[in-house]
Amino acid sequence: MKVILNKDLAPLGEEGDVKDVARGYARNFLFPRNIAVPYNDNTVKQFEARREEIESRKQEKRNDASGIKEKLESLNIEISMPAGPNGKLYGAVTSQTISDELAKLGHQIERKRIEIAGNSIKSVGKFKAVIKLYENAVAEVSLSVLGQEIKTETKAQPARPPRRRRDAPHAEGAAPAAEVTSAAEAAPAAEAPEAE
Repeated sequence: MKVILNKDLAPLGEEGDVKDVARGYARNFLFPRNIAVPYNDNTVKQFEARREEIESRKQEKRNDASGIKEKLESLNIEISMPAGPNGKLYGAVTSQTISDELAKLGHQIERKRIEIAGNSIKSVGKFKAVIKLYENAVAEVSLSVLGQEIKTETKAQPARPPRRRRDAPHAEGAAPAAEVTSAAEAAPAAEAPEAE
C-alpha cells in the first residue's frame, strides 16, 4: 500500500516521501498516529502545494546537522569509570553512557544514533564513536576512557584457634561430659529423699 509521510519516521523516511508499506502497518500504526496519509490524487495535490515548505524544513535540518557536527567533532569526551589494575573496566561504556555525557555538555543526542565499535567499550584508552545526525551527516566523537582506582581495604582476618580433635583433652576448668551428666543425675536423687 502506498502512503505519503506526514512526519519524519526514522526507519521509514522523511516528511513528504512516498513509501510502499504493508496494509496492516499503515492501518494500525501510521494512520492513527497521523504519521502518514494514503497515496491518492487528493493527498498528492496537497503535498505538491506544500513541497516548498517541506524542502525548506529539510534544508534547515541539514544546516543544523552540519553545525552540530562541527561542535561534536571538536569535543573530547572524558569518561571516568571504575577499572582494575590491568585496565579492564568494571562494567562498560555504552551508547547510553555517551548520551548521558553529551547531555551534561548540552547536546541532546538519542542513544540510538550513537554507534560504538563492538557495541561497548570495556577497557581504558582512547576511542571513537560515530553519531548519525541527519541523512548522511555523521559526526565522529573522540572518547577518553579513564580508569578510577577502587580502594579496597583488606582487613587482616583474626587468627583462628586451632581446631580441637574430639579425642583431645578439654581445656582446663571445663568438666568432662561424663562428670557433668553424673552430677545432674545426682542432684534429683538427693532432692527426692527430702521430699518424703
